Amino acid sequence: MTDSVKSKVSNEEWQTRVDLAACYRAVAMYGWDDLIFTHISARVPGPHHHFLINPYGLMFDEVTASSLVKVDLHGNKVMESEYDINPAGFTIHSAVHEARDDAKCVLHLHTAEGVAVSILEEGLQPYSQQSLFPLASLSYHAYEGVALNPEEKVRLVRDLGDTQFMILRNHGLLTCADNIPDAFLFMFIMQRACEIQLKAQATGKPLIPIHSAILEGIRTQADQVTRQAGGSLAWPGIKRRVERRFPGYDK
Repeated sequence: MTDSVKSKVSNEEWQTRVDLAACYRAVAMYGWDDLIFTHISARVPGPHHHFLINPYGLMFDEVTASSLVKVDLHGNKVMESEYDINPAGFTIHSAVHEARDDAKCVLHLHTAEGVAVSILEEGLQPYSQQSLFPLASLSYHAYEGVALNPEEKVRLVRDLGDTQFMILRNHGLLTCADNIPDAFLFMFIMQRACEIQLKAQATGKPLIPIHSAILEGIRTQADQVTRQAGGSLAWPGIKRRVERRFPGYDK
């Protein structure tokens, strides 16, 4: 399958496929996957609004560059594939991709820590340096049930606005960026912030929040803080770790 897919797509699309497959494997490597039930999507370079998403039924550590499914904004396959996609998963992703031209990659997870913070009424709090980065560009979306209702897309897009980080209430975490490395790094930082917050809260001791003036300073520099996050600098090392742990993603 590898040769047949690679020969049918541009070099730019193949590189996107390799990076997206690496992203799926990296999520599995960190233990953030939820069997087959979350998704990472990436826009295919070029004039068409086509996207790559995981084949429904494969575990994240099984996703390869050639097995990714290419679809349009309606979730219709635009290239032959033996796999289908999860329509509920693509509802969220298609909404973001359609509304945000800068959202070249959308990453949505159901980590235990992310869901736990999404349930807290106060949500993510400025308890750690890590929390400042998502808090600089964070939005929330209320839970509306399993994401199969096309009408929810309008409300999700409205809530997301121009932010890069979103907490979906009672559901999980979402990040978007104009490239795959940054979307992954954003998720890494937000996930770590959730882990730290829950660990601190579990002590039952008084907590020291970061001063509001510092948080506001970060928010006024949101473009520099979040949109130049340097995900590409960490990405080669992440891919090397993925290759050692789960070889073959680039096939």
